[in-house]
Order: sequence, then C-alpha cells, then structure tokens
Amino acid sequence: MSVGRTWAVSLTGLVGDLVEVEADLSNQTPAFRIVGLADRALAEAQQRVHNACSNSGLPLSRRRVTVNLSPASLPKQGSGFDLAIAIAALATELPMDAASLAETVHIGELGLDGRLRPVPGVLPAVVAAARAGRRTVIVPERNRAEAELVEGIRVVGCRSLAAVARWHGLDLDVSDDEAESGVVPAPSPERETPAGDLADVRGQEEAVSAVVVAAAGGHHLLMSGPPGAGKTMLARRLPGILPPLDDDTALHVASVRSLSGDPLDRLSRQPPFEAPHHSVSVAALVGGGSRSLRPGAIARASGGVLFLDEAGEFGAHALDSLRQPLESGTIDIHRAGFRASLPARFQLVLATNPCPCGQYGVRGGTCSCPSIAIRRYLGRLSGPLLDRIDIELALNRVSVADLTMAGESGTTSEEARARVAVARRRAAARLAPTPWRTNAEVSGAWLRDGPLAPEPRVRAPLDTALQRGALTLRGYDRVLRVAWSVADLAGNDRLTLSDVGRALFLKKGIEQ
Repeated sequence: MSVGRTWAVSLTGLVGDLVEVEADLSNQTPAFRIVGLADRALAEAQQRVHNACSNSGLPLSRRRVTVNLSPASLPKQGSGFDLAIAIAALATELPMDAASLAETVHIGELGLDGRLRPVPGVLPAVVAAARAGRRTVIVPERNRAEAELVEGIRVVGCRSLAAVARWHGLDLDVSDDEAESGVVPAPSPERETPAGDLADVRGQEEAVSAVVVAAAGGHHLLMSGPPGAGKTMLARRLPGILPPLDDDTALHVASVRSLSGDPLDRLSRQPPFEAPHHSVSVAALVGGGSRSLRPGAIARASGGVLFLDEAGEFGAHALDSLRQPLESGTIDIHRAGFRASLPARFQLVLATNPCPCGQYGVRGGTCSCPSIAIRRYLGRLSGPLLDRIDIELALNRVSVADLTMAGESGTTSEEARARVAVARRRAAARLAPTPWRTNAEVSGAWLRDGPLAPEPRVRAPLDTALQRGALTLRGYDRVLRVAWSVADLAGNDRLTLSDVGRALFLKKGIEQ
C-alpha cells in the first residue's frame, strides 16, 4: 500500500491525545518529511528513523516519504513518536497487517541501530490510549512493566524495530535478544526510605498530637523552633501515619513519576514525600520547561507531603508560588507552545528557625542577628501564605525534665496510623453526600452554613477572633476544618466548644 497508518500518543502534562501517524509515498524529489506541528526533537526523528530502518535490514523507499501527524493543530513533542513514524513509513511498501497497524498504539524512541529505547511518560500515554478505546500498545521492553500497570489493555514489549515489524506480520528473522520477551520482569525492591517511627520523637507530645491532627484531616503545618527541637523528625514521620493511597491516587502519583523519567514497575501505595533544597528555583518547585513539561516538586508530592525545611532560606517568590496550588489543588503551567495542568493536592509542611542563627528567644541561647536580619528572615513567609496554613506549632528544645516526663514509651506510628484511619473513615462517611472526602478539602460556605454548621455558642470564640482581626475569613474556615479533624479523632458527631478551642489554639495559640 502507498499509505501506512498507525497511532501514537501526544502528552501535554498528564493528558494524552491520540495522534494518527500517516506515511505516504510520492514520485517527487527523494526526501523524508515530517509535518504536523512537531517540535525539534520530533523533527530530528527523520534521521533516527532512516538509520534505524537501514540498520535493521528494512531500508526505506528512495522515493519521497511524507509523514503527517494528525490532528495537525495539536503540538507534538519528544522522541516517543519514533517507533510509530518508522512503522508507518515501512508500511507504505512492506506487506504488514493493516488491521493490526490500525488497532495498535506505538510508543518508543529508536536508536540508530534499530533498538527501542525507553521514554518518559509511558504510563500516562498508555492510560490515554486505553481511555481512547485502543486495546494494544507496543512499548520498549524496559517500559513494559510500567505499561502493564494499566488494566484492560494488551501490552507488547519489544527490543527492536525488527521485532515490531515481525509482530505486524512481516516475515523476518529476528534474533532472540530482539524478539518480544514473554517474561514479565520481576518487581524491583522497595525504593522508599523508611519513614521512621513517631515513638522516636521524645518530649514533644504536644507536637506529636498536632501532627496526628494534621494527618487526620490533610492539613498544612508550620513548625518553628530552634535547631534540634525535632522539626525535621516530625515532618519525615508524617507520611508513615497517612492512609495508603487509593487506586486513582496511586495511578496519578505513578503517572507523575513516569513523566519525570523515573522507572516504574509497580503502583506504590505509600504517600510520596518531597523535600527540595532551599536553593530550589521556582520552575523546579512548580514545574515547567520551554519545550517539554517537567513536573515540579509540588506535582511529585501530590497525594503526599511537601516538606520545606529551613523555609526562611527559600526565596520569597518561590514560597509565594505555592499560594495558588494550596487553594486549588492543581498547578497550571502556561508556556508559549503549550498549557498543562498537573495535580498539586499535597500537605505542606514548613519548618523554620526563629532567626538566621536559630537562637532568637531560645532559653540559654545567644542570638547575634541584627533586628533587620530577623525581620527579613521571618518576612520570607508572607501573610497570604501563612493564612493558608492550618496548624502553627512553636517548638522548644527538649529538656531533661521533658525526657523524664515522657517516660520510656510514646505514641508509635502504628497507633497514630490507626487513629488517623478511623478519623478519615468518619470524615468520609460524613462527607459522603458531598464531592469532598477529607476535612481539608471542604468549602468554607458548607462548613459555616451547611447541614452540620456549628451552633452560635460553639463558634463564638471564632466569631470573637474574627471580630478582633486575629483571623481572616479564610483563617476562620481553616480553623473549622481543623476542628472537624479534632472531632473525628475524638469520635464526636458534631463540633463542640472544646473542638473549636483546640483548633483555634493550633492555629493561633489562642487559649479558650
């Protein structure tokens, strides 16, 4: 046949669109042209495809080959189109099964010798193919385990272009190392580092209790205190008491990892934990890229915890870039060539010292920082960002008396995880008629005026704080969300004055 057709996938963030790859032969000046709004990496595919076909014993026609990527108005990027382009071009002259080509999606980069190389983003691409109704996808062998995480689609792993051509009915002799492997690779060992146990945190019972409340409702947390107070220990133990990820969230987390280029062979149920260095750029934090999208730390932390240690050392612009994702749960990235939306529903944990040297206000410490340096340091955390924090903790160093009172045992991660699971089930049951599942997601209007709105007597402390200007309306709503988490941990069906008082103390340190 003079026209070969098959399918590929174009990714914009986690959203994939099917692209029909058409190749046509014409009696014009010999050339190989790719049309259809391809980026530079994709335009360079013509040389990779030409050499891969020649070195696989499948030389392309010496006539003019035109490859069209349709729809032509959709931007396309990356080297993952190589395999589909090569197969469509070869099908213009070689006797391949047209029905097989029309039903199969091809994903993979070609080496000059015809080998198939792995590409990032295979998991979201296979998800897009499955949702579009395709039932077969061919990927590089090293991406096979990742592609097989998607149910309801047949995954064929190949090592070379020749193996793919033979799979489509071409009579070829393919060596064993180039043929499709019938053995699924064994899962790799656990990559997650141990989260540690809450029982390791000694003498900070109030802080441990606040972390459990944060886990129960998915709340954002700020911890301030001198070095050695246990801020980092607490933050790194938070993922260990969160419930395991459900199927949809685990797939989203894995898709972001795939888009970042991380190898995958299983769906991890452990909430992710991201802790970027304070020198991180805004683009590395929120994501971006001039030609292709790379997820930032907040997208990789979606479904889990984003920990910013030494928050006062982060750039003010980087910190303020978190404000919109904290409200919406997504991050929208706009570039000249594309617009993409990535999930950003994470728990933010900030840890900061009271001043650059960390000794300001510390018992027995001597602070050498000028007052202007302290103000500049604390000013990195802007008012609008702090207004989006649910729980603010002030930690002190642990003394010998604290250790003596703490005794030999404290709250373990297993005990905290069980309490958090019960509280989350209570919240999910209460919120079943609504689109929300955790307290942190509930809208302020529903909290204040919905069927479970607190009685005037119960919310009186909040009204007073709002009247005095100690709380904004956003802060008012956040205190109500934390109060419901306190109530869920206590087993209360309605908010009590004690629940609201506890939440107000966790937010502003105001005793009731």
